[in-house]
Amino acid sequence: MDLDLKPAPPPGAFRKLALGAWGAPRDPTSYAALEVRMERALAFLEAWRERTGQRLTVTHLVAKAAADALRLYPEANVLMRWGSPSPRVDVGVCVLVVQPEPSGRVDLTTATVHRADTLSLADFVRAMEGVVGRVRSREDAVIERGKRRSYRIPGMFMGWALRLLSFVWFTLNVDLRWVGMPRDPFGSVVVTSLGTLGLERGYVATVPYTRVPLVLAPCSVRTEPVVEAGELVPGKVMTLTCTWDARALDVEVVARVLRHVGEVLESPEETLGAASGTQVG
Repeated sequence: MDLDLKPAPPPGAFRKLALGAWGAPRDPTSYAALEVRMERALAFLEAWRERTGQRLTVTHLVAKAAADALRLYPEANVLMRWGSPSPRVDVGVCVLVVQPEPSGRVDLTTATVHRADTLSLADFVRAMEGVVGRVRSREDAVIERGKRRSYRIPGMFMGWALRLLSFVWFTLNVDLRWVGMPRDPFGSVVVTSLGTLGLERGYVATVPYTRVPLVLAPCSVRTEPVVEAGELVPGKVMTLTCTWDARALDVEVVARVLRHVGEVLESPEETLGAASGTQVG
């Protein structure tokens, strides 16, 4: 025997139930969170809106910072193909968008900006708002066509259909626009705001068929005591959570991406302001 082991004690009732209920973990999903001071980011948003008239939100800041982080750390810009991470060339940022339906229900759909790392902050916001506007007004013909086709698939076959679509889209790397499916619809990273739902902390599930290995979720900004110059004072704090696929990304790489996004939020004038070629006065 290679291992020096002791006899196991008899399991208790709960342990026996647990052993019977679950198998060995096989899910590669991992989680992390970063606490970010938001005073400077909130001031930056307000100054930007007053100066430009452009609607700028925390989600925009996180999405643009994430795109820049993937440019700085290209080892984080990957997708899984043939069982291993494949480097991507394009840096695409996908934001989840609430889309009201005529029936009164609401649905979630995607808005993706490609080559987001090459855009200034102002250009990125314009591009994202243009995509979001088309999606919300149901003017994106490709997305609407894809949704209509998905409605025709019986629920019992949906998992099989999504796995097949993902295989053709990403593993085989086939452009399916000729059959009305979008090309690279989910990008490199997903950003979805939990703060708009009033949540102070939450972790968003990765979606296997999208092959996106990294999901960032800015939560609500809250007021809590912080230490400054040795004294407790009220501070604005936000939790930024992250979900990632441990098969594709090492925790050290994810930590670098998170730290970069946190640094941008805590000093946007020196990072996003300079990167976008603007100065906030």
